[in-house]
Amino acid sequence: MEHPLDELHTISDFIRWGATQFNKAQLFFGHGTDNAVDEAATLVLYALHLAPEIPAILWHAQLTHSEKQVIVEFLNRRIQERIPIPYLTHEAWFAHLRFYVDRRVLIPRSPIAELIEQRFEPWVQVEQIERMLDLCTGSGCIAIASAMLAFPQAEIDAVDISSEALEVAQKNVENYGLEHRVHTLFSDLFASLSGKQYDLIVCNPPYADAQELQNMPEEYHYEPKVGLAAGQDGLLFVKRILRQAAPYLTPHGVLIVEVGLSQNSLIAEYPDVPFMWLEFQRGGEGVFLLTAEQLRLYAHVF
Repeated sequence: MEHPLDELHTISDFIRWGATQFNKAQLFFGHGTDNAVDEAATLVLYALHLAPEIPAILWHAQLTHSEKQVIVEFLNRRIQERIPIPYLTHEAWFAHLRFYVDRRVLIPRSPIAELIEQRFEPWVQVEQIERMLDLCTGSGCIAIASAMLAFPQAEIDAVDISSEALEVAQKNVENYGLEHRVHTLFSDLFASLSGKQYDLIVCNPPYADAQELQNMPEEYHYEPKVGLAAGQDGLLFVKRILRQAAPYLTPHGVLIVEVGLSQNSLIAEYPDVPFMWLEFQRGGEGVFLLTAEQLRLYAHVF
């Protein structure tokens, strides 16, 4: 990759040039942006310590030689190593909130963010949510966003089997000053939650099947495999969740789980179960809802 320090002078120059280089390198965009221009803009502005939205006057501001060097270094790493931008910046956005991320956790990108922004309505009554569980919490983004935006009075447990992921989640909990309401817990799904019950359980578990895992773009291989791989059919964890969840829900409780591309496999596995597949205005699929009553009614199937 060339070093255009003499030919490019402004923020706009570097974003345009960076986008061209990204497209030439055929990078994959799926960790916060979906195109080369937004990807380049994110990285250039981060390199300059500028917010994602800047006054128009700054787009054509002249950059110093040292600023150009920093930008080119970031762009080079994105292209040559194919590292997803959030691992370069240690910053990801979810439900319009900023989260610290590194390679110990998946990069937040779940459509569940849209449900949180809508306070999970009409699927739950906000005033009835006193305790919530974020199962397979990773960076803690679902638990924290729910505490901030949806349920300001609720107690929320953020659970993961990865102690490294929980370190990241705890950092994010502390960054938002939520230690009194959001509690990070080590557990293999429900194993360490004996006696607890929740009004809402939300889970974004590993759900990539063997073929999907094998075909993933290079960028995804920077993410922890423990957060992606779910056996041959992608249902390894969701089956366990369906079998185990009912006792951990209150009588009016609701279970919401993301299974992504494994949706068809799940339907084929349990053709009689009335999964409610939620729809999203901003895109995304493979998120189902079951009530506590339904889980108990179909317990013999799971």
